[in-house]
Amino acid sequence: MRLNRTAQAAAAAAALLLAATACGSSDGGSSSADGLNPPDLKAPAKLGATEDEVNLIAWAGYVEDGSNDPEVDWVSDFEKQTGCQVNAKTAASSDEMVKLMKTGQYDAVSASGDASLRLIASGDAAPVNTDLVPNYKDVFSGLKDQPWNSVKGTAYGIPHGRGANLLMYNTETVTPAPTSWSAVFEDASKYKGHVTAYDSPIYIADAALYLKATQPALGIKDPYALDQKQFDAAVDLLKRQNANVGEYWSDYLKEISAFKSGDSVVGTTWQVIANLASDEGAKVKAFVPKEGSTGWSDTWMVSAKAEHPNCAYKWLDWIVSPETNAQVAEYFGEAPANSKSCALTSNKNWCTTFHASDESYWKKIAFWNTPIEQCLDGRTDVKCVPYAKWVQAWTEIKG
Repeated sequence: MRLNRTAQAAAAAAALLLAATACGSSDGGSSSADGLNPPDLKAPAKLGATEDEVNLIAWAGYVEDGSNDPEVDWVSDFEKQTGCQVNAKTAASSDEMVKLMKTGQYDAVSASGDASLRLIASGDAAPVNTDLVPNYKDVFSGLKDQPWNSVKGTAYGIPHGRGANLLMYNTETVTPAPTSWSAVFEDASKYKGHVTAYDSPIYIADAALYLKATQPALGIKDPYALDQKQFDAAVDLLKRQNANVGEYWSDYLKEISAFKSGDSVVGTTWQVIANLASDEGAKVKAFVPKEGSTGWSDTWMVSAKAEHPNCAYKWLDWIVSPETNAQVAEYFGEAPANSKSCALTSNKNWCTTFHASDESYWKKIAFWNTPIEQCLDGRTDVKCVPYAKWVQAWTEIKG
């Protein structure tokens, strides 16, 4: 099951966030990290002897050794085969991951897109030599060389899995069935007090994605590349939505409970939450609205200060191996990254339900990325609003 991904601490996090990092521009209008000029770090050309241990930062559910559930353990075999003792620190938010990586005490991290560019730009994450990760060859092509895990053709991590942020609604209360995100924005007053939204500054991108489709005059190309006017429009939309929100959620159990009780009837969700809520009797459906959706793709990144780089590389290859990646995907609640994992899931419909190999589906998803002053959509005539200001605005939005 997928566990709590984030718990915001906006005031403390603001000091950690990336503002302007470098000058430069992208050649195209699509989302790109090419405007970054990261520190000149090199990936290893070859691996050496493994060390005795590896220190990891991970989302809950990514590094399971049987202590939470005796039947869920992909760490023990890794330790036996490599001699690398796994020491894992569970992080509750991307901001916590960034802070922990800065200490230099950890070898690798399972970073989401709202953290990865921060780690790259600050020099806390090193480039990765994918040739040293044999299972990388079987990773779905749609996950490789993406704006949140590479810069100027250089890979900075190994994709782990992906998921979409969906619109979920109570089929008995919300009628007619919605087709658009307008259900939680322009039409939210119909369900005042029973609308739910994801509790994170990155949710501002959801509003921007909706405005991209409904207010083309704003000129939004990338929901993570917003100039001040575009950003203000998204923030204003979310402030209006706030009057109708009953609860902002980050804990999946609380969202399931809210939809079962009727406290929430429409809002953002993940596929795994929709599945669990339905299994527990909630009358819900979840889908990608006509405007598309935001989403997340997690990447295992190696610290530039890694004390155990060889064990770290062994872990990267292990976690994306077909059998292990299948186990993680089912336990965590996501689409696996390895194309061979779909044949190994215990639920043979898992990859179909989570659209694992449906690249046309993922083209509708704007994956989380880190907003920076160098506009990720390639514009050079304006500055975009960096993530630190997204954090500040999120506090204001929630009032």
